[in-house]
Amino acid sequence: MFRRLKWFVGKNWSTKRLPNADFPNPNLPPPPPPPPSSPPQPTSPPASAAQVTIASAAAEAGFTLDAVHEIAIYIHRFHNLDLFQQGWYQIKITLRWEDSEYSSSAVGTPARVVQYEAPQLGFDDFYGVWRIDDAENSFSTQPFRIKYARQDVHLSVMIAFNLSVSKYEVLSTSAVILKFELMYASVLENSPDLQSSLDACPAAVHEFRIPPKALLGLHSYCPVHFDSLHAVLVDVSVHVSLLKASSSTAPPKSDFVAQKIWSQLASVDSTQLMLIKALFSARDILLEDLKEISKAIDQAIDLDDMLFGSMDGEVPVQLLGMPQNGVERKADGAKDLQSDGLSHSLPWDDLLNAFHTLGNQILYLWNTFLMFHRANRRKIMEYLRDAWASDRRAEWSIWMVYSKVELPHHFISSRVDESSYPGTRGKALSLRKFGISDDPAQSAAMRAELHRRSIAQMRINNRSLQDMYIFGDPSSIPIVIVDRVVQAPLHKTSGNSYFCHPDQRDNPGVHSGHSGEAVKKSTGASSQQCGRVLKIVVFVHGFQGHHLDLRLVRNQWLLIDPKIEFLMSEVNEDKTYGDFREMGQRLAEEVISFVKRKMDKASRSGNLRDIMLSFVGHSIGNIIIRAALAESMMEPYLRFLYTYVSISGPHLGYLYSSNSLFNSGLWLLKKFKGTQCIHQLTFSDDPDLQNTFLYKLCKHRTLENFRNIILISSPQDGYVPYHSARIEIAQASLWDYSKKGKVFQEMLNDCLDQIRAPSSEHRVFMRCDVNFDTSSHGRNLNSLIGRTAHIEFLESDSFARFIIWSFPGLFR
Repeated sequence: MFRRLKWFVGKNWSTKRLPNADFPNPNLPPPPPPPPSSPPQPTSPPASAAQVTIASAAAEAGFTLDAVHEIAIYIHRFHNLDLFQQGWYQIKITLRWEDSEYSSSAVGTPARVVQYEAPQLGFDDFYGVWRIDDAENSFSTQPFRIKYARQDVHLSVMIAFNLSVSKYEVLSTSAVILKFELMYASVLENSPDLQSSLDACPAAVHEFRIPPKALLGLHSYCPVHFDSLHAVLVDVSVHVSLLKASSSTAPPKSDFVAQKIWSQLASVDSTQLMLIKALFSARDILLEDLKEISKAIDQAIDLDDMLFGSMDGEVPVQLLGMPQNGVERKADGAKDLQSDGLSHSLPWDDLLNAFHTLGNQILYLWNTFLMFHRANRRKIMEYLRDAWASDRRAEWSIWMVYSKVELPHHFISSRVDESSYPGTRGKALSLRKFGISDDPAQSAAMRAELHRRSIAQMRINNRSLQDMYIFGDPSSIPIVIVDRVVQAPLHKTSGNSYFCHPDQRDNPGVHSGHSGEAVKKSTGASSQQCGRVLKIVVFVHGFQGHHLDLRLVRNQWLLIDPKIEFLMSEVNEDKTYGDFREMGQRLAEEVISFVKRKMDKASRSGNLRDIMLSFVGHSIGNIIIRAALAESMMEPYLRFLYTYVSISGPHLGYLYSSNSLFNSGLWLLKKFKGTQCIHQLTFSDDPDLQNTFLYKLCKHRTLENFRNIILISSPQDGYVPYHSARIEIAQASLWDYSKKGKVFQEMLNDCLDQIRAPSSEHRVFMRCDVNFDTSSHGRNLNSLIGRTAHIEFLESDSFARFIIWSFPGLFR
């Protein structure tokens, strides 16, 4: 009656019915006790009662169709990004259902371990071997010693967990939690006590969520970072499939009673149909993923054993027409199992053959993939990492809002006198023209808060692996509003051919506008023949700051581009009370010394083709950066400027600051501390506003040579005026017809002119508003004066992660 399926497993595989088991499966709960004797049931009992009765009888007879999720976790490399302590480390992995209590049936069981290659460290840097703990169903890697920063440890081990689904729906709404623990022991520990020290307590934990949709099939890169105090990168890939459980049993055909029980069970127990549908989907997903990966890495996969022909098992034609995306659900969430017309039409023989046929096909494909992965693990890891990186903007777009704005020629000409302002009508026109509300900072905060509330009502259910640092509490993650400013052309700079010939870098003629062409003619070498690109990023702290203040942003930059050389500026530590000119000079000297040192090192190893010099500043560190760029000694290096990231920088000073509490603090610092930089920020360093430091700094074209400019601000930050951090018009200045208003508008136009410098090339100019969830901090003095958000930029890396990975071209 049914025709045989033309897609099946090869010659060495066959579908066979397993005999009844005489012993219980240790991974499954014991079958329920037989029901007590009772009067005969009605001729047509309710469906639920019949299902319970038949299921109990089936359990007594030992009939089971079970499946397991096999989750293979490949640990490739441990990279020490920013660990504070040397010593012994170990990674422990566990797996469990998200919506279940910790019990033996709710956790994943380590099933197999494959060590792909021997560790590459010395004998003294490893201790013992990898370990499986049967008591807590965990896997632990071999302990390894970390001695220095940016150290790599290649672990090259795969652990596969089996997670039973017999206790849950096949397509459960419950996800799976994958837990990584970083175990640590001091380097002073003796070898006999080392393992006990490692087992004492995890130093950090990082969890990921495998959503229900991904449990039928997933191949994903999974970067493990742990936390800000234990910043590492563990290159991990996760592979998931649904397999037929080895404990699945069915009655032999000769058993008439068993056939009758099974036939009734197949007609009323919807779980069996759900299982078949899930196996269909798992098979198709695995086959498509296998073909896609094989094509992406340009490595043929051996599928010769997948032949077309007859086999012992059959898949009924009714099942071939079922939906291939798993169980369909109605709007009210009820399982739509009756609509397919299958629940009362399948004899046990056909359902059993379908189960074993699909199970064998998936098992063949799964084992084929594991062997293919073993032979091409590095290429597959690179492919999955690239796919993960390209998906970041879409994956994290939940917390990011994008818009485009035009950069005006001039807000208000700074050269007009007070008579040019036509009174109230002119003010209203100005406000409408520039889209300025009563309080731009308050409007931005309200916009972000409305978006945060909408996130709280979202139900995120995709097939991607979810980082619980982000997806664990989505409404607590910072909201980033990105304004992409268009029509900002970049001033064209001279070529960089000079760097192919480091011996000429001290020649004054090299720095002229024709130097690149002259060098190119003298050598005849093309740019492709030159060597490496030297990428340098300088991080500058703020007022009373520490050189490691921006390490979280640095770590995110290192993750996207491990080849950068970074300088965490130290020359102005404990010296931020002084004059910005002196701080800028010290920074310029430090940067030049660092760049020359790195240039010499790169030159010894080969030709240097180009330099990409980027800066990141926090708070007044941005003023120090601009002061350094204004120094004459930095002029030869200005053409190599690449990306500038300003984090809450007071570029226009504290004119029109609306934070009265903070303004009072500034007054006290000037009165009793004599802080020169505060006088300069508040324009009290000279009676004439046009002789003040910041006014003159804006005349220097310190922003003109950057190819990418990103201004990061927060309306919650009360330490820096909102308009000053964004380099935009202050509403109060539109109503100010005094010299103060004129000076402010002139400074603003000077800065925007640098960003707008005409050329055939275009720079990227973005303003990014960050709105933090400060509810956990409560109402205190820090939140009242706006310090909480200002410091949150240093204590949180989510905003930097979103921006850097959403615009990778600006940071590579």
